[in-house]
Amino acid sequence: MGETREYPNLFAKIGVDAETVRRKAEACFETLFFDPEEKIYTDVDPDSGCMIDTGNIDARTEGMSYGMMMCVQMDRKDLFDKLWTFSMRYMYHPDGIYAGYFAWSVSLQGKHNAEGPAPDGEEYFAMALLMASARWGDGEGIFSYAAQAREILRHCLHQQELVPGGRAMWDPENRLIRFVPETDWSDPSYHLPHFYTLFAERADEADRPFWKAAAEASRAYIALSAHPVTGLCAEYAEYDGTPRLMFGKPFAFYSDAYRVAMNIALDTLWFGRHEALSAVAARIQDFFRDIHMEDYKAYQLDGTPADEPAMHPTALLATVAAASAASDSPAAETFLRRFWETPLRRGKRRYYDNCLYFFCLLMLGGLYRIW
Repeated sequence: MGETREYPNLFAKIGVDAETVRRKAEACFETLFFDPEEKIYTDVDPDSGCMIDTGNIDARTEGMSYGMMMCVQMDRKDLFDKLWTFSMRYMYHPDGIYAGYFAWSVSLQGKHNAEGPAPDGEEYFAMALLMASARWGDGEGIFSYAAQAREILRHCLHQQELVPGGRAMWDPENRLIRFVPETDWSDPSYHLPHFYTLFAERADEADRPFWKAAAEASRAYIALSAHPVTGLCAEYAEYDGTPRLMFGKPFAFYSDAYRVAMNIALDTLWFGRHEALSAVAARIQDFFRDIHMEDYKAYQLDGTPADEPAMHPTALLATVAAASAASDSPAAETFLRRFWETPLRRGKRRYYDNCLYFFCLLMLGGLYRIW
């Protein structure tokens, strides 16, 4: 499966031209990074800054690595370097059992709220760094982007060999990403086969066959994990794809799980259609076709709604719209229009919604590109 290197503006299907999409993306970026009331970025030191989870008032590897990817896509090396400096200064473990990994949550002043890593942060850090190297070239020290990315990926696969008592983020046998290194189960939304396909070209040469196999394993896992009627995946799942209910929640489809549709979309845009995943995308859109954003809930995988509103409805709408990049559902254009007409979320819970909103806007507008 080779790169398409084609980045269509899918909003053209609803009459929105590429220049209008570009202006909207730039305006959203300005809001996320600079709007006094609605930004999710803040400077911390003269040379560092962080993305704020506004619902929890912390900085997370998820958001830091998302912010770095946003900056690569929007050609903002200045902000990228501030985010990466914060990550290395306050989140990186130079020693101990997690050496080479990043603490997944820290305060806005850099104090660790947790020591363990969350693998979705590491995979986004690595991809953003590799793209920064390709777009801007490598500098010195922590700004030797490609070398830093390869070091992260080396630890992700070989932690148990590099660090006494350490554990890798990928299962070496089935090649599936773990929820955290200590677990032997996964999170379907962590699976980024499009990233692994690029790691298979840019990581340490000895590890490239693993990444190529991991891409195919993850595509198969996403299809395996998705409900055969609704297309919904669980927040957490066993290696055989069955839901794993966690943290006292009696339902399976909620916040993290929204990202599966977005990941299918970007994989399709970058590396072409995969029939099983396109079918999942279509089922997701068919399921949500007659449900409006204000009525979104948490769900069982069969579509049974829980008595709990969706915490991140804007994110859910954005990712269901992103599925239009892969879906043959008659609802695809409906979701493009609904998303285009929906603004960024405001208020306390805006962080996660607006990160996913921005990524989905980029991919549907032909602006989320391989560097």
